[in-house]
Amino acid sequence: MNIYAYITPIVLFLLLLEITVSLVGKKGLYTFQDTVANIGTGIGNQCVNLAVVFLVMKWYGWLWQFAPWQVPVTWYYGFLLLLLQDFIFYWFHRIGHTLNIFWAAHMPHHSSEEFNLSVGVRASFTQRLFQFLFFDWVLVLMGFSPDMVYAVAGIHLLIAYWHHTQLINKLGWIEKVFVTPAHHRVHHGVNPQYLDKNFSEFLIIWDRIFGTYAPEEEEVCYGLTHPPRTWDPIYINIQFWKQLVEDCIAAPYWVDKLRIWFMPLGWRPRGLDTPTEKKRIGYTRAEQVKYESKQYRGLKPYLIAQIVLGLAVLMVTTNLKLPLSALDRVLLSAGIFGMIIAFGGLLQARRWAGLLEIVRIPAMALSLVFVLDRTGMAVWTGWSSILIFAAAGGSVLAISMLMIRGQMEGRESPAKA
Repeated sequence: MNIYAYITPIVLFLLLLEITVSLVGKKGLYTFQDTVANIGTGIGNQCVNLAVVFLVMKWYGWLWQFAPWQVPVTWYYGFLLLLLQDFIFYWFHRIGHTLNIFWAAHMPHHSSEEFNLSVGVRASFTQRLFQFLFFDWVLVLMGFSPDMVYAVAGIHLLIAYWHHTQLINKLGWIEKVFVTPAHHRVHHGVNPQYLDKNFSEFLIIWDRIFGTYAPEEEEVCYGLTHPPRTWDPIYINIQFWKQLVEDCIAAPYWVDKLRIWFMPLGWRPRGLDTPTEKKRIGYTRAEQVKYESKQYRGLKPYLIAQIVLGLAVLMVTTNLKLPLSALDRVLLSAGIFGMIIAFGGLLQARRWAGLLEIVRIPAMALSLVFVLDRTGMAVWTGWSSILIFAAAGGSVLAISMLMIRGQMEGRESPAKA
């Protein structure tokens, strides 16, 4: 069972609800470009989670045989598992802000300069893999089944999702025990006093016990100390990996090529340039210059339509109840990744992105119809195929007209803050 397939509709409902409240109340919580980048990154993450499901279930299924007993699947053991997982996740999350390789797997989630529910889906492609690979396997050896561990991890993730909002203020006594949006806003802050604080996801008591708690006081400035300055979901995910690989290759000493992956943030190999003076790490909202880029005029309705169509394909791709083979899912996922890459390019008015769309759209439509026909879920000559090809034709026409007009809107931020 892929628990993420059940969580996705809930996440989308809450996201649309907050967007509506923000627009109607003119609260300005969302910017179009950042929101599309967040959703695109989340869509790519869902495809990657398919591979995580397969790997985790295979490895955890083998590992479970070594547990001294098997824990029954009941609601009270499920709640116990949630508490244990929350404690383990606190340390996973804290290490994710401490050691280079784990920060590389977690950093994309912090890369947005906004804070809303769309940031909650801006998930790293590798974080869940790292969580299951390095931490949650302990729960299987305690006797919890792989299905139970994976399902509760999804529930834990959903519990953490609602924290990504500015609409909910402080919640009084609840904040003494449970994590609230005020706590998590601090966690996403780059204000110097907020860095590396509030790692908990369900119970805030872990931060209070282990000395990483900070209350929300000064206005929170969201983002990274070195923001990616792009809407490209691939670069957002590889930015810090790229930096580590470059330092690894450039390191003069072989031992440093290995050490760099497991050293604290800020450590660099011997022989490479290092700052001569210590500067203040972090900045405030008044010092922040948010990233913006010019985009094709009229792009908004086009991208909104493509997100809706892309989510429909994603639902088919990630639904494990459908009779799709692994190759079918890989084929559809490839089209989805082409889509989110094109989104990032279009938001920055890259001409190659429009050309990619013209190729991607019919290829994705053909792949979907092929998969549906091969699995007996539809036929080439059926109404579903006609609708898919009609949507593809309309999409190609729309993006072609945008590119031919070539008109721009918006403004361009400096390449570096």
